[in-house]
Amino acid sequence: MDKLGFKNSIPKDKGRPPYNPKDLLKLYIYGYMNKITSSRKLEKATKTNIEVMWLLRKLTPYNKTISDFRKDNKDAINRVFKEFVALCKGWNLFGKEILAVDGSKFRAFNSKKNNFNSKSLDRKIKYLEENIGKYMQEIEKNDIEETIDSKPSKEEIKSRIKEFEERKEKYESYKEKIEKGETTEISTIDPDARLMATNNNGINVCYNVQTVVDSKYKLIVDCDVINNPTDHGMLSKMAKSAKETFEVKELKALADKGYYNAEDLIECEKENITTYVSKQVFSNATGEAEFYIDKFKYDKEENVYICPKGQKLFSRRQKPIDENTKEIVYRNFEACGKCEFKDKCTKDKNGRRIRRSIHQDFLDKVDKRTAKNKKLYKQGQMIVEHPFGTVKRGFGITYFLTRGLKSVKAEASLAFLAYNMKRAINILGVKEIIRRLTAK
Repeated sequence: MDKLGFKNSIPKDKGRPPYNPKDLLKLYIYGYMNKITSSRKLEKATKTNIEVMWLLRKLTPYNKTISDFRKDNKDAINRVFKEFVALCKGWNLFGKEILAVDGSKFRAFNSKKNNFNSKSLDRKIKYLEENIGKYMQEIEKNDIEETIDSKPSKEEIKSRIKEFEERKEKYESYKEKIEKGETTEISTIDPDARLMATNNNGINVCYNVQTVVDSKYKLIVDCDVINNPTDHGMLSKMAKSAKETFEVKELKALADKGYYNAEDLIECEKENITTYVSKQVFSNATGEAEFYIDKFKYDKEENVYICPKGQKLFSRRQKPIDENTKEIVYRNFEACGKCEFKDKCTKDKNGRRIRRSIHQDFLDKVDKRTAKNKKLYKQGQMIVEHPFGTVKRGFGITYFLTRGLKSVKAEASLAFLAYNMKRAINILGVKEIIRRLTAK
């Protein structure tokens, strides 16, 4: 435990010896496997749960001591997860050939009402200004009428105005940070958390939890937590991490359309990681399926796009590449102006524009490979959904109890360590695991 960097946990009562990190780590792993993740519930379990009493030899640490252990040993907890992955590798529990990468949103310790962006701050500031104005008028009215028993009283109105002005000042300071470019949104309880779309079509303040899972026994090879709502850039990072762990020359990586990013896929190719990723198909502004971008065919010889009605779209002669997006823009405003289907095709008054990535030839190669290996690609969802399903439904972990990227990463490591241990027990059995551990 010393090598992993664990610190001894000091009890609340002065003079008592510190708790061994082994005991508190065992307590947390047991808790995460059995839907007990809060420090208060874990403290209660040490006094009421026979299994926990046996596991900890009747030790009863306070909830603060339990909570501090997780807070003070974030890096060490991450290392324990990696150590168990190394054990699984030594036990030949990884196939080391096919892996799947996916992300899932977990709620942060920050409610939506404590998350602000530029638009929401404008609304709140406007609301407060209107109310301050109304209360100022109320004071003037009371002064003119000289009412003694006015409701609310002059003092109450002044108190409310002061409260509104303080809130307005606070919101304006948030808006100033956003306008300076320091951030795009502010979460007051957990500053690292961000507003994200979730699978149930809702929006919540979340973290994006990433995993890379081996296909053999659906064991997690690595995990990470980011506060970016998109998965772009994570495929190569997670796949390369797995490749380094496995110490192999090549791998196959499966991922959904959220990971469809040219630079990321190219990086995988450089590392001998063959990717199978679903193509993103974007609708047009009008929502007419007949004029979706995939209905426009590219002619490589002429370097033109042919629209569903047979017209050719040409690239711009001057500065054909958009330096911001690294895309080539194709258009034919003259043909669009005469086209009777223009309103169904685009809302742009000038006409339809098609954007082609400068890496499109490479993306076409990935698309063809994925299309030819549909059976293999479909395995990806089955591989990677198993861990998230177990952690969210089986372990009941759908939100984080700690704050800050580093802390929630340690929480995720604990959850996935518990998952991997449970999988290993199901695969090998307790007796076999004990035999292998004691044989070392």
